[in-house]
Amino acid sequence: MLTRVAEGVLVHQSEFVQSNAIVVRGRAGVLLVDPGVTGAEIDCLADDLRESGQPVVAGFSTHPDWDHLLWHTRLGEAPRYGTARCAATVRELLSEADAKDRIAAHLIETEVAGQVPLDLLGLITGLPAGTTRIPWDGPQVQIIEHQAHAPGHAALLIAERGVLVAGDMLSDVLIPMLDLDGTADPIEEYLTALRLLEEVAGEVDVLVPGHGSVGAADQVRVRIDQDRAYVHALRDGREPGDPRIGPSARPGWEWVSHVHTGQRRRLDQRNDHADTPR
Repeated sequence: MLTRVAEGVLVHQSEFVQSNAIVVRGRAGVLLVDPGVTGAEIDCLADDLRESGQPVVAGFSTHPDWDHLLWHTRLGEAPRYGTARCAATVRELLSEADAKDRIAAHLIETEVAGQVPLDLLGLITGLPAGTTRIPWDGPQVQIIEHQAHAPGHAALLIAERGVLVAGDMLSDVLIPMLDLDGTADPIEEYLTALRLLEEVAGEVDVLVPGHGSVGAADQVRVRIDQDRAYVHALRDGREPGDPRIGPSARPGWEWVSHVHTGQRRRLDQRNDHADTPR
């Protein structure tokens, strides 16, 4: 079901890790950001759009994680965009013959096994490097590109609607997940991204993370500060007092603590390697 979060902006939340698909109404149709996750949910989204008389005229993937690259024939053949770096990463992923098989195998242990449509996964067009607006006939959507979490990650600011689409950042259920493979300094890349989001925080009335609860204006800086505190703790080798992990984690989200443990271990290994004399 689509839920209105601001004028002309609606959200469809999946049961799978509270994934948020975002619909922005334009003059001739809608911009659809990160649709997902199961076939049944995308069918529901397509039904809602059909009943509203709003075809999809453009799509956008905020970053190259599988759950943000989904599509379905019922959503139509509108151009689907991403940043140049995001699209390049997806092309490299899909150049491997078994890419979709590996994603399907990864999903076997989840509650959505066999339910995710992968046929049209990742068929996105990279916008020219440095593009700052999504090309479509609707409210201006500013692209805020950074390299935190995944290559070519983009947050989207719909300033005239007061909405920030954050991608996989600023979640109330997920900790910051660093790109430990694609960047030389994942800590600094994440802190840089948070500074970019902080620069536009004053224009935001509604925050839509890739996963988790939609936040009001007062939540924007709260979540930025919480994510920054977590990253600082990782950087300094301290255990973060973060409510998203440990005993205070929400029921059903205990696995986030394992994500934290894995990140901390890999950062320790990187630091040990950097300190080893050559």
